[in-house]
Amino acid sequence: MGRTIVVTGGSSGVGLAAAEQFAALGDDVVLVGRNPERLAAAVARVREAGGGREPGRFRADFESFAEVRALADHLLTSLPRIDVLANNAGGMVGEYRRTADGFEATMQGNHLSPFLLTNLLRERLRDGRVVNTASRAHVQGKPDPDRLAGDPEKYRAWQAYGAGKAANILFAAEAARRWPDITSVSFHPGVVRSNFGVGRMVRFFYKYAPGLVTPEKAGELLVWLATAPAADLVQGGYYVGRDKPATPAPHARDDALAAKLWERSAEATG
Repeated sequence: MGRTIVVTGGSSGVGLAAAEQFAALGDDVVLVGRNPERLAAAVARVREAGGGREPGRFRADFESFAEVRALADHLLTSLPRIDVLANNAGGMVGEYRRTADGFEATMQGNHLSPFLLTNLLRERLRDGRVVNTASRAHVQGKPDPDRLAGDPEKYRAWQAYGAGKAANILFAAEAARRWPDITSVSFHPGVVRSNFGVGRMVRFFYKYAPGLVTPEKAGELLVWLATAPAADLVQGGYYVGRDKPATPAPHARDDALAAKLWERSAEATG
């Protein structure tokens, strides 16, 4: 019997590549994406990879807590168990933007919404696994639990993105401490060839620069973290490859910061 795997950010890039690999292994995959057209195209690819098995799908924008709650309700209603939640949705926002929920959009999309979704699915994930897509960009930003709404005057896209990715690492580590019955890890997928970034030059780099990691290769690491025996993984670890966990930047391994970020995130998401 295959696993049941939910992949957010599953309509392109690393998420789609991993979803295809999961489907090829015989797993039941649920794809979550923001863009309806890209999501439909991704569903067709995952269906083909799975030999005709129909994947689940749900459209949700992670800049809206209401849509994340609707996603969680759908998953809890339709799935008797969830073996793996791949928190892969996220991205960079070029200019400061505050969401309807009152938070800086990069922090909400990359951290607060995945935090909310995971907490809503917590009981269904018991004895399962949560894999958070982080980034080496976490070195560029430190989350401030007391200022999750950000500061329009001080906003810098890369710094905000780095803070969101550091939050992913801190969340994985804190979840491992609070939920020992769930295997929780984070990983850096590499500098992946994709449509990532903001601005013409950044997007050009991520599409055409030599030496970039393919989405398929990055997806292999996500799949390994989702399927390797739990005993082979370090609970709460941050992975850059299949060896032992890497050591993140000091602020991303600060236990006190992780605990405070958890408390403030719980307050922010209700």
